[in-house]
Amino acid sequence: MGFATRLVSVLVLLAGWQAAASAAGSRLLPAPLAILDFIRRESASGDLWWNVGITLSRVGISFFLAMTLGVLLGIALGRSRRLNLVLDTPLLILLNTPALVITVLAYIWVGLNEAAAIVAVVLNKLPNVAVILREGARGLDPQLEEMARTYRFDRRTWIAHVLVPQLQPFAVAAARSGLSLAWKIVLVIELLGRPNGVGFAINYYFVQSLNVAAIVGYSIVFMSVMIAIDILILQRLEAYVRRWR
Repeated sequence: MGFATRLVSVLVLLAGWQAAASAAGSRLLPAPLAILDFIRRESASGDLWWNVGITLSRVGISFFLAMTLGVLLGIALGRSRRLNLVLDTPLLILLNTPALVITVLAYIWVGLNEAAAIVAVVLNKLPNVAVILREGARGLDPQLEEMARTYRFDRRTWIAHVLVPQLQPFAVAAARSGLSLAWKIVLVIELLGRPNGVGFAINYYFVQSLNVAAIVGYSIVFMSVMIAIDILILQRLEAYVRRWR
């Protein structure tokens, strides 16, 4: 039933899109078939999957670094009131700094290179992860903490059997929200200063020919890849870590 409902909604959207494109009769609002034709041609040339692969690699590297650093920072902030007091304001400032500003500054300070691109994404995503994990670390079950003290758990046992199980849902939530944020930031970074990737391709077709079919085509393909990752990996992981409920 759920799949059928989703399918009907997609078909209705495509029908509305086709009707609007036919009524407009403009290359600025291409029909769905024109988008599919561009995707087919770009895929056949190899450019589409090359650019998608480059962007995925940037998203993957920056996502891993931001998640790792954000989880560690969030746990530290949640467990230490003093550290949280010291870092809360800088974290809040970073959380509310526009991604565009961070990206431009990273390119200015680090240079127009891959390192700057990764740094920009990590700085944009890390505060989000840290804040979510901080709340999880603050809310650890006191009864489990008491049990750990009673049985004199060593640090490794406490992490494996008390800390990690309780923080898993928070980590997955941070991963899902963070992934959707990371790939959008990567596209902006590529648009501003990278010679390849989906963001670069979108900028190229915009500047060179105002090719809306190309812009929408690249967007749809990469959105589809990200949605597939969320459904096939992250949603299943979320269901797994919440299975005890």
